Amino acid sequence: MRVASLGHGVFAATMIAIGIQGFAKGDFAPVWQPVPKGMAAREALAHLSAFVSLASGIGLLWRPVAAVAARVLLVWLLLWLLLFKVPLVFAAPSVEVSWESCGETAVIAAGAWVLYAWFGGPWDRQHLGFATRENGVRIARVLYGLALIPFGLAHLAYVAETAALVPGWLPSPGAWAYFTGCTYVAAGVGVLVGAYPRLAASLSALQMGAFTLLVWVPIAMAGASAFQWSETVVSWALTASAWVVADSYRGTPWLSRGSR
Repeated sequence: MRVASLGHGVFAATMIAIGIQGFAKGDFAPVWQPVPKGMAAREALAHLSAFVSLASGIGLLWRPVAAVAARVLLVWLLLWLLLFKVPLVFAAPSVEVSWESCGETAVIAAGAWVLYAWFGGPWDRQHLGFATRENGVRIARVLYGLALIPFGLAHLAYVAETAALVPGWLPSPGAWAYFTGCTYVAAGVGVLVGAYPRLAASLSALQMGAFTLLVWVPIAMAGASAFQWSETVVSWALTASAWVVADSYRGTPWLSRGSR
């Protein structure tokens, strides 16, 4: 098992915060949206999602139950991806935001999968060996790499909207929109093919963190709308998840090639 890291702690704290937010709102936290308003048992599912987030976050900080917490959270995220996010892509395959929404859940699932691979105990290795240890980490990295590509394409498809979020003190906002879009795509490809994967994963996590701190935190502090608060929470969750994935490359040379 890999020694717990600061990224792991931030990820766990983020899940706790998401769970608390879900209970406080009495509705789905932003990372679980969108869910149809008329869906049966919607309120019960919202509370269950909040409970899974909160309990898993707490469990990830307590070593005796960390494997169970990571397993439950990973299964929940993968089910959510398949039942709520992938259908968006089939319903509107030409709409880039559908792919981006799917990618958001995939990034968080990748972070949870890395932690499950690290913390998985004897039961997990016996019954779910394909998803634990180094093999599990490799699967998580592939999932993460795939998720980064729609992030980049969304920046390129919605250049005007992305540029509008660039802080006013930075010149050429349109250029930044193109730059960040291209770097997300490049990082995703780098992780997938093993071309400087540690550098690619770390820089993509840094970019998410910078976007959170430079864009969404100032907006939130200035009095954000409900939508802007949601985007801030999602951005922070993505940053924490990307941090965990990048941390999975500890010990790998920064300029190594040919290893996912």
